[in-house]
Amino acid sequence: MKPKKIVKIIAGVIIFFTLPSLLFFGFVYFKYNEDLPPVNQTEAADILAHKMLIALNADAYKATNNLEWTFRRKHHYKWNKKDNLVEVNWKEYKVDLDLNTPNNNVAYIHNFRVDNEKSIELIQTAIDYFNNDSFWLVAPYKVFDKGTSRSIIKHNGKDALLINYTQGGSTPGDSYLWILDENYKPTKFKMWVDILPIGGLEATWSDWKTTQTGAVLPTHHKLMFFGLNMGDVKTSL
Repeated sequence: MKPKKIVKIIAGVIIFFTLPSLLFFGFVYFKYNEDLPPVNQTEAADILAHKMLIALNADAYKATNNLEWTFRRKHHYKWNKKDNLVEVNWKEYKVDLDLNTPNNNVAYIHNFRVDNEKSIELIQTAIDYFNNDSFWLVAPYKVFDKGTSRSIIKHNGKDALLINYTQGGSTPGDSYLWILDENYKPTKFKMWVDILPIGGLEATWSDWKTTQTGAVLPTHHKLMFFGLNMGDVKTSL
């Protein structure tokens, strides 16, 4: 086969697989992309944030010491919130994170401890997983974290709560607009985050569970066509 024909075949295959993706991205972008609303931090926004926390029994969450869940059936967590220790399991890997003292972080492969460049990679992966996956579990309780600002934005004629993160986690600079029901309980949020090229995408926060400690936590989210399952969410004192 001539080289010119091979090039044409390769180009055709690339176009075949990439063109539908590009068209789909273009459709989604023009349909859903929104600019980030202007930040206007006010005392009224702080009051709205407190109402949301009351609706979710934030005192019970604060008293909860241990949380366990599995994100998308892939990443399993046991989080000792009181001591800031996390056990992260995925595939054949396990990492014990000490979020207060990173030098105590330990990585395992098939339950055998590793202490080399691979361990550094696994520890960073576990930190990134935890920052992302724990946010999908406890984000409503983080609206007064250090480095946050709160604004009220009108959404369909009702007050919604815009949270801007200027520091913390793996992707500082992200923003979330919480949509609340009549009891101030979140039903969904809109996201402006670095890892997504489209601003304002919605994810549901409607599958709530009152856990063993009384903390109210989600068990499932829906982001466009994708489900984000949180597994069997458990808590203890």
